Amino acid sequence: MITFIAALACAITGGTPAPSASADSLAAQLQARIAALPGAQVGLAYHKLGTGDSLYIDADRSFHAASTMKVPIMIQLFRRVDAGRLSLDYPLLLVNQFGSIVDGSPYSLDAGVDSDSSLYNLVGTRVPVRDLITHMITRSSNLATNSLVALANAAAAESTMRSLGAMRIKVLRGVEDQKAFDAGLNNTTTARDLSIILSAIQENKAASPSSCAQMRAILLEQEFNTGIPAELPPGTRVAHKTGWITGITHDAAIVYPKDGPAYVLVVLTGGIPDEPTAQKLIADLSRIVYAHAVGEATKS
Repeated sequence: MITFIAALACAITGGTPAPSASADSLAAQLQARIAALPGAQVGLAYHKLGTGDSLYIDADRSFHAASTMKVPIMIQLFRRVDAGRLSLDYPLLLVNQFGSIVDGSPYSLDAGVDSDSSLYNLVGTRVPVRDLITHMITRSSNLATNSLVALANAAAAESTMRSLGAMRIKVLRGVEDQKAFDAGLNNTTTARDLSIILSAIQENKAASPSSCAQMRAILLEQEFNTGIPAELPPGTRVAHKTGWITGITHDAAIVYPKDGPAYVLVVLTGGIPDEPTAQKLIADLSRIVYAHAVGEATKS
């Protein structure tokens, strides 16, 4: 299902206008690119902040969240900081043993399959929460994530997402909990919910303005950039979080064009077993959306 909201008509009438020709063209281009990969499942949400220019393609389809679930954990931690219940400088003991949410049985993470193996050398020492958040987002460290999930509390993070308007996202656990995975107890999300969450970070609604600014700075340091940023003009700033597991590849971003307002773009994909192929799809969709967003800004 595709939903459009035309920016100018919304701004003038306050109503829900019919799709603009530009939105129709954008949807057609995106759908054509998606259709070039038979069997691909795609959830996409685009919203230019401060305007009514939005487009949603299967945006309420639920996907395994993969590492995009690390954004809600980050938000919850910064909210704890805002409430005075946590310091970013707090030295958290780094361990590599966690309890399954199914029965509490212990499991450990394998440095060989973690996208960030550097922290494993620090197991048994204390690491500032600030550093763990940075590793969790910029290098998608699973070890940092599992250490922080217990500190943030997954249920509290999910409750915070509901308060922001993200009504379908599920934040249940850390990563690599095989018993939970086998039982179908997974973190899940939709493109719409991730777009709501990122919009809240950009608009200083996810936490205090200071905390939101720090979260944006961390997201801007993302080291995996083969998705949404890959085919954008050099120098385009993109604050984003990636996520991938077998057959699942995601990217969720706040994009800052040199000309025009920032926009949020979330692309979730499934059913594409080859990760480079999925990344290329996300990059192509991002390039199409950027051309639309900048073109509309030039017209206004």
